[in-house]
Amino acid sequence: MHPMIRTSRRRRRSDGAARRVFQLAALFTFVITVLIIGTLAVDAWGFLSKLADTPDGLGSLTAIGWFPRRGLYDIGTLVVGTLIVTGIAMLVAVPLGLGAAIFLSEYARPRLRRYVKPLLEILAGIPSVVLGYFAIAVINPDIVVNLFSNASKAFTLMAAGIGVGILTIPIIASVAEDALRAVPHALREASSGLGAKRSQTTFRVIIPGAISGIVAALILGMSRAIGETMVVAIAAGAVGGGLFQLTPLQPGQTMTGAMAALGFGSDQVAGDNLAFESLYFVGLLLFVMTFLLNYLSDRLVTRFREVY
Repeated sequence: MHPMIRTSRRRRRSDGAARRVFQLAALFTFVITVLIIGTLAVDAWGFLSKLADTPDGLGSLTAIGWFPRRGLYDIGTLVVGTLIVTGIAMLVAVPLGLGAAIFLSEYARPRLRRYVKPLLEILAGIPSVVLGYFAIAVINPDIVVNLFSNASKAFTLMAAGIGVGILTIPIIASVAEDALRAVPHALREASSGLGAKRSQTTFRVIIPGAISGIVAALILGMSRAIGETMVVAIAAGAVGGGLFQLTPLQPGQTMTGAMAALGFGSDQVAGDNLAFESLYFVGLLLFVMTFLLNYLSDRLVTRFREVY
């Protein structure tokens, strides 16, 4: 080492100590993650093994609905309910989130952007339980019931989906706006110099240049919608269980909502003795779904990434 850049022994010791602390933190995080996944896998396998020994066997996983305290574990009810809520949430969040991102990145004046973006991010700080009660007090009676006469007047999957969509808007808007602003300003100038309008520059130059970040924002928002708990636990209405159905205009059950509903009374689970253990099976399925979404996001970002 050159004598002019040689560090002191004390500084080397402090750097080494900091390195070891960060290594321990990373290792601790990895160990905790492995333990959580291991617990889910072991207990989920235990649930399936015990369920196979019951009179109905694994056929309970395709019953008429999800009623764990009665020994009915139709996982299709939860998956379909989750997909319905997630689909409605994305229909709400994608156009509004991307529209807000495009406006802030390409059309808003710098002064307006400084005020609007923090206000948009404040929406992400609203407790989900508040939006859950907003969904059953305003969204369902004033929007869903007025638009669809055959909708339930108390709880619906559609109201839960709209509430989850409102929660997802800030995530999509923030990540997509960062991706759009990361596109070099020289591309905007070159497009304008060729006579393109601002809208043409936005949709033919900027958005294609930021497509990897936009895809990541959409999949991140979808993961957020799938994992939302309190809004669906309050607004979907199927607390004790739910019948299999494909309509979003009636109460229903999602994976996170089912875990919350059963977990609320986990120390006094009545009925079938496998009810509590079913939480681990649902949790493992939810983990697999979100893991696949994150993996897909990483693959798509890598494939469509533009390097400037």
